[in-house]
Amino acid sequence: MLGGVPYLGTLRNLLVGACALLFLCTAGSSSVANRGQAYRYSYENVLGTSLDLKIVAASEGAADRAQQKALDEIDRLCQILSGYDPASEFSRWVQTRNRRVPVSPELFEVLRLFDQWRERTGGALDASAETITRLWKHAASEQRLPTSAELEEVVASVRQEHWQLDNAAHTATHLTDAPLVLNSFAKSYIVNRAAEAAMRSDGVTGVVVDIGGDLVVRGAITEPVAIADPFSDAENSEPIARLAIHDRAVATSGSYRRGVEIAGRHYSHIVDPRTGRTAEDIVSSTVVSPDGATAGALATAFSVMTPAESMRLAAAVSNTDFLIVSRSGKRYSSLPLAPLPAAAASPPGFWDVSMELTVHLELARVDGYRARRPFVAIWIEDKDKSPVRLLALWYQKSRYASELKAWWKSDTLRAAAATVSSATRSPGKYTVRWDGKDNSGKYVKAGKYTVYIEASREHGTYQLIRGEMDFSGTPQQTQLQGGAEVIAASLEYRKAGK
Repeated sequence: MLGGVPYLGTLRNLLVGACALLFLCTAGSSSVANRGQAYRYSYENVLGTSLDLKIVAASEGAADRAQQKALDEIDRLCQILSGYDPASEFSRWVQTRNRRVPVSPELFEVLRLFDQWRERTGGALDASAETITRLWKHAASEQRLPTSAELEEVVASVRQEHWQLDNAAHTATHLTDAPLVLNSFAKSYIVNRAAEAAMRSDGVTGVVVDIGGDLVVRGAITEPVAIADPFSDAENSEPIARLAIHDRAVATSGSYRRGVEIAGRHYSHIVDPRTGRTAEDIVSSTVVSPDGATAGALATAFSVMTPAESMRLAAAVSNTDFLIVSRSGKRYSSLPLAPLPAAAASPPGFWDVSMELTVHLELARVDGYRARRPFVAIWIEDKDKSPVRLLALWYQKSRYASELKAWWKSDTLRAAAATVSSATRSPGKYTVRWDGKDNSGKYVKAGKYTVYIEASREHGTYQLIRGEMDFSGTPQQTQLQGGAEVIAASLEYRKAGK
């Protein structure tokens, strides 16, 4: 989310003149003046993560039609490129061996791009890295590290030539039995194509397609985008960079959300095809480029390469910017960076600035592929039942926002909207944090407060969860009772940055 923008008026004033807001935390809003109305659509369980669409259009009907074109394009490309659907074109092609197979233009293009980036990154990007990933998952299941012999074997497998392309005949010949997946940048490729499909719809002037933190902005719209802090990656955490994105793509790859645990230590899910080892030195890599596939490929490669290698390659790719964060916290960037926060202080008897509240929640998984995200509000009230801080507000259609009944009653909760680029999250799982400040940015007094989590599915089920906690400096945690929409939630009051 884009932080640092003043809050916008009271709740009802916000709703009267605004478009539907999504992921409302500490954010700014897109530039869409005189370009039409912005309409938002949010889904879970798309490409294994979440999907957020913003369509700037002359009418809601035009936006709905553009949204459907984007969804249709995502579905079409999944049927071609998915490595998890055994019926996809890619999965069926992988089952062939040493046979020239005519393939679709899209599969041919992605395979060609993998060849290109494998060469340009010196092997840091490779579709057969799945071989290494499977080795690490197997070793983790036995709570051990891979042996040197195992690593040598998988690296030898990766270094093979896995396919040959015939440009004239438009065929692809699969050569090896090494496991292949197109994850490195197929998602960003699909995001790019979905945005282009939506832009071709009549009455549309701007589009933002965001799948799991990889996004593409097209048309007459400038989208404020925040780059998540890999050391504090809650939805409402202060970002490390704030960007204004116009007609470009943003992709972020990072080790901070996924991986394996071996003997109590976290190992990244990103692996180096050149060594067989997990990529531990870089915790986050963000790339901004005109093309989604380029941004996605480089973001993955930069998580494996050294910063010096990454900067040399970025300089050779036209109109490409980067932000790389090392495990030590050092940042390498061609982008404008937010200053590191100054040491905080609060008066005696107020919030302990060394502490924070983390709210974890998991939304219900609706059966089948793709489901609309429910409306959700998360906020804090003091002992007098007065709201002091809105942590998150997620909804798409303002005319139905009143279905969040408890949140709707308050006339003091304020927020603004934005987009975030971060490492991919699991679908339906979210984290927000409270730093002890109220909506005006001042620390609250120490003591008891109540956390509210409210969820409502449009014209459907409703749920309100509350949990009281004493924020006086003593760490504690509690599980909250789940329900139909929020199936699990917990509160953890702990040292900040843990």
